[in-house]
Amino acid sequence: MLNILNNFIPILNSSSDTGMGVPKVPLGDLIESIINYLTDNFSSVTKSVSVVMRSGIESLNSVIDMVHPVLFIIVVTLLVLYISRKRIALFTAIGLLFIWNLGLWYETTNTLTLVIISTLLSLIVGVPLGIAAALNKRFNRIIVPVLDFMQTMPAFVYLIPAIPFFGLGAVSAVFTTVIFAMPPTIRLTCLGIEQVPVELTEAAESFGATGAQTLLKVQLPVAMPTVMAGINQTIMLSLSMVVIAAMIGAGGLGAEVWKAIQRLKPGMGFEAGIAVVILAIILDRITKNISFRKNEKNKF
Repeated sequence: MLNILNNFIPILNSSSDTGMGVPKVPLGDLIESIINYLTDNFSSVTKSVSVVMRSGIESLNSVIDMVHPVLFIIVVTLLVLYISRKRIALFTAIGLLFIWNLGLWYETTNTLTLVIISTLLSLIVGVPLGIAAALNKRFNRIIVPVLDFMQTMPAFVYLIPAIPFFGLGAVSAVFTTVIFAMPPTIRLTCLGIEQVPVELTEAAESFGATGAQTLLKVQLPVAMPTVMAGINQTIMLSLSMVVIAAMIGAGGLGAEVWKAIQRLKPGMGFEAGIAVVILAIILDRITKNISFRKNEKNKF
């Protein structure tokens, strides 16, 4: 940290005039100094994380690619039929067969892998933070401005610092996607718990339930529809960010869109875009129906 401050002093002294009669605040130079400091001193940690993450992504990709597309489509269709309605299951079967017919199956499974891993990491981090924000008002006041910042920052900006830390490829895509897609999980987990009727919480406490028991057996089950809405939004944001992250070598359907832009092939880009839309609709309907089923169970 001392090195950052030492580097910041000459940056501040050399800042240019903005025409307002005062020196320009060297925000960009300061951020670059911080990123350079972190990459110089923690590169071994980020490289280790990158190796582990890349191994996990490649392993999940290999497992999915081992399954024949027809078998995969049948299994997913049956799962959707169990979770959702016949119309959604029919759309899933037709949509996945259409993607296979377009020759975009490998790219679709690659994108699905990145979305699954990014969503799981977002939930692992986001749900506990949402619970903490709901139960601790001081922490809530701290994290809300951070979430506002995360959600209003343009998505492309997240790609810039990922490259020095994790290099080009799927690992950088996953970490930028997690940062971009996590806020809805935190916000809606917090909102769901805050909306639990006080009477239910007081009743649980009056019967001798501990704080953990009240949280796990009363607050979270009642808040689950709202939490699932946050998970749904995280999945949709993960899918959109994974496509954008093709610019830093993420691969998948986003890479096809990026190739189409570079080669001025609108047909190729439209095909990849349709595949993204189909995948998004399937994931959206699955999570929404899971939420609906849980809500119906809670009513009874």
